[in-house]
Amino acid sequence: MFRYLRLYACFLRFSFSRAMEFRFDFFFRIGMDTIWYAINLGFFWVLYRHTPRLGGWNEDQALVFLGGVFVADAVNMTVFSNNMWWLPFAINKGDLDYHLVRPVSSLFFLSLREFAANSFLNLVMAVSIAAWTILRYPEPLGVASVALYVLFLLMGVFLHYSLQMLFLIPTFWMHTAHGLREVFFALDQYTNRPYGIFQGWVRRLLVSVLPFALIVSFPTRTLFEGISPGFALHMTGITAAAFAAMVFLWRRGLRAYASASS
Repeated sequence: MFRYLRLYACFLRFSFSRAMEFRFDFFFRIGMDTIWYAINLGFFWVLYRHTPRLGGWNEDQALVFLGGVFVADAVNMTVFSNNMWWLPFAINKGDLDYHLVRPVSSLFFLSLREFAANSFLNLVMAVSIAAWTILRYPEPLGVASVALYVLFLLMGVFLHYSLQMLFLIPTFWMHTAHGLREVFFALDQYTNRPYGIFQGWVRRLLVSVLPFALIVSFPTRTLFEGISPGFALHMTGITAAAFAAMVFLWRRGLRAYASASS
């Protein structure tokens, strides 16, 4: 465990050092994310000018949900996104050789090596917005509820990572991730919408089979409706199942991998 922590500390030092060499990209990302935050806030503001509730949530509740969306996206962009982008290229070019001979988990190395230090300030902004939406909420939210919300939101981020990997790992056999990547990004849009707006089989699909609605909507629900054993078991079980499936598929993919030396 300590070996992995020291390794990740090295990743962080290298990433921040490199980010300082590309300051334009640093400020460009801040500007782009600020625009994205403003567009989403404006979108929900317009919606609530026409209806008092959306998917069972009022405007204050939707803002808390949106703060969670910003945090989940910022964590993904800062910690995982760069690594996910380069993974298919590494598979196709045989560049995994360098990582497979390392005395650490190849999955750990490839998933976390690139820390987007130039997105770190955006993560701070996202957390600040989320904290603001919770603090301004008109009804009292207990410390325990907020703590559970944070815990399940982090679990949702991990679920998002596992789902993204499940859509990328087939590159071992398909030799391209373009189509699957586009499908993932299309499905990922459901993360940004309250799950209450979906009904029937669509909702069941989005909380079980393609559980994108779990990522932020379910953690947010814990703030307003409290936690139940059934909810906790479902969220934990889906996340564990997605991660287990991802690890299994990753190991099968490594068996099919054609290295540069082969």
